[in-house]
Amino acid sequence: MSWELIYLPEVEGDYNNLSRRQQLMTDKMLKRVKENPLPSNEGGYGKPLGHKRGRNLTGYLKIKLRGEGIRIVYKLKRTATKMLVIVIGLREDEEVYEIAQERINRYKL
Repeated sequence: MSWELIYLPEVEGDYNNLSRRQQLMTDKMLKRVKENPLPSNEGGYGKPLGHKRGRNLTGYLKIKLRGEGIRIVYKLKRTATKMLVIVIGLREDEEVYEIAQERINRYKL
């Protein structure tokens, strides 16, 4: 079963800031992950996030494209088969998590 992807409005800008190669890799990863976006402890691809450096991302998950340095933060909507993408970004000193926290607060997620 495939989950529906929903994106915050800012994610389009995140995606457009990636190189074409990084966009293709992100597309490929999201296509695979939406088949099983559950946390890794439930057999899925997502790695649970928690409290880190003053940010509370408990209940959110991440996937990494290690070779590209890209991280995607998302939240599952377990009442349906929806996966809300919070941010897509390059790994730069935890910046992606700061952006995720800001958007979570802004949208009261």
